[in-house]
Amino acid sequence: MGEPVLHIEHITKKYEDHTVLNDVNLTVHQGEVIVIIGPSGCGKSTLLRCINALEPIQGGEIRLEDKKIEAGSKELAAIRQKIGMVFQSYELFPHLTVLDNILLAPMKVQKRSREEVKKEALTLLDRVGLKDRADSYPRQLSGGQKQRVAIVRALCMHPEILLFDEVTAALDPEMVREVLDVMLDLASQGRTMLIVTHEMSFAKAVADRVIFLDGGKIAEEATPKEFFEHPKTERAKQFLNMFTFEDAKTQNTENE
Repeated sequence: MGEPVLHIEHITKKYEDHTVLNDVNLTVHQGEVIVIIGPSGCGKSTLLRCINALEPIQGGEIRLEDKKIEAGSKELAAIRQKIGMVFQSYELFPHLTVLDNILLAPMKVQKRSREEVKKEALTLLDRVGLKDRADSYPRQLSGGQKQRVAIVRALCMHPEILLFDEVTAALDPEMVREVLDVMLDLASQGRTMLIVTHEMSFAKAVADRVIFLDGGKIAEEATPKEFFEHPKTERAKQFLNMFTFEDAKTQNTENE
């Protein structure tokens, strides 16, 4: 396992009187893939947004290596360049082509040349099977294609860590696989990733470590094999049983 790159220490996140994250601690190592799962409303997406300072925290601290991440910090813009985030809703500019969506941030923020970034963008688009859509507009793409473009856009910023926030949740089932395959490929390349997902079979395949959040706390932390085969807490067992029931129901429907 690589060196620690992200430190989350005793963080608390509140919305008025509602505590969303309660004394959460987590250390992420270089090249590690951590999958964060848990019931709706447990704080999974909020945790990712706090890491990128998209949400302010009310206690504790988050550091990327030795740099503190906090809203209003003079170093925040530079730190954010090292943290790539892919959202459920793609966040592509509808008036820009696929290529121009990807080129915008590296050119404007990192002041890199168009020629350099274009070459890299086309190589990455080719890797995810979308080089022929470089001149298309987002409205001309499927949901799965838009999400793959969003991943390429994040990669072109050369981030140290990638955050994925339920990136398949809005996709039709047949499009989910194409996005998950790209993420599995990134994991095989040794990328450091934090992934919030409801895709349990994907979590088993990609994770080095599974974090189970419940009620704003880390209720369980284990390898995929340990977590999925021998969950320690009753709450985790209930959560996993719900997915087993849904899988069985889906199987019965397909067999009818």
